[in-house]
Formats: sequence, C-alpha cells, structure tokens
Amino acid sequence: MSLPAVATHVFHRHLRTMPPRAVSGEGVYLVDAQGRRYLDACGGAAVSCLGHGHPEVLAAMHRQIDQLAYAHTSFFTTEVAEALADQLVRTAPPGMSHVYFVSGGSEAMEAAMKLARQYFVETGEPERRHFIARKQSYHGNTLGVLAVGGNAWRRAPFAPLLVEATHVSPCYPYREQRGDETPEQYGLR
Repeated sequence: MSLPAVATHVFHRHLRTMPPRAVSGEGVYLVDAQGRRYLDACGGAAVSCLGHGHPEVLAAMHRQIDQLAYAHTSFFTTEVAEALADQLVRTAPPGMSHVYFVSGGSEAMEAAMKLARQYFVETGEPERRHFIARKQSYHGNTLGVLAVGGNAWRRAPFAPLLVEATHVSPCYPYREQRGDETPEQYGLR
C-alpha cells in the first residue's frame, strides 16, 4: 500500500487518498482550498447542527472565552454550567434531577456504561455486566462504546477486546419487520 503523494502528518481514516482540505465554513457549507462548496451533511458523527459562522453562536462563544475559557469540572463549577444544567433539568422528564457534562458522544456513552456498572456494584449485584444494544446503532469511537455499537463489521477486528453485549433488532419496522409479523411480534424478536 502506498500513501498519497502529498505529505501529511495527520493519520487520516483512509490511507490511500488525501481528503479535500477544508479552509472555511459558511452556514451549512464547507469550502475547500479550491473554493468548492460541500453541503456539510455530516457535521462530525452527525451531531453538529449549528452550522458554520453563525454570528449569534460566535458572539456567545467569544463572550464566554473572554470571561473564562475552561475550568476543570472535578474542581470547579461555572455560572454557564449551572445555568445549562438548570435548563436541562427543567425540560427533562420527571425524576431527572442532575446532569453530567462531558466533551462528546463517545465520552457520554462511556460514562453511561460506567454509571450503569457502578449502580449494580453499589446495589450488591456486581454480576450484572451485560449490555443490550440495537443492531445498526453507532455510539462512538472508543472500545467500550464499540462493543455496544450495532455494526458487526466495525466490531469484528476488536472482538477480543470488547465487553459482552447482545444486539437486538433495530427499531425500524419499515425495513426490518417481516410481512407476517405484527408490530408487537417484531418488537419482541
């Protein structure tokens, strides 16, 4: 296998081709070094929905960075963290009284898995360690969440390293429900 002719120190996901170099973003578009515009229909792992260069978002980011860029949550809380937590709890289902902030989806999933494990350890059921997840799901890029991810081809190379998980049918009867099944039967298989 030969690497692309263009030198790079970035370990790209595809070693045989060099991706276009994005140089700017405008709303829902990314712009490459040749001025070509791409509809940014991905936004990372499909979770970035604010667009590029939105004036109100940029102004809010600058206000916060000018005041305080970072304070480690193990040692400090901040006004903005408390305000966001209050808003999330106000709009959450009944019984939700706290939030846990992390930097992204993979970390959130890992934290949820650890929280589930810790719950059963603390309640005297340490043998409960099996996760159930949906086929065709994607939860992130770490070994823990890869285990509960639903794409078998992504898991296969790392199978010896993964925690035990069972994968059930996706919640997608349009493609997955058999013609002779009722919705209830589909949900139970």
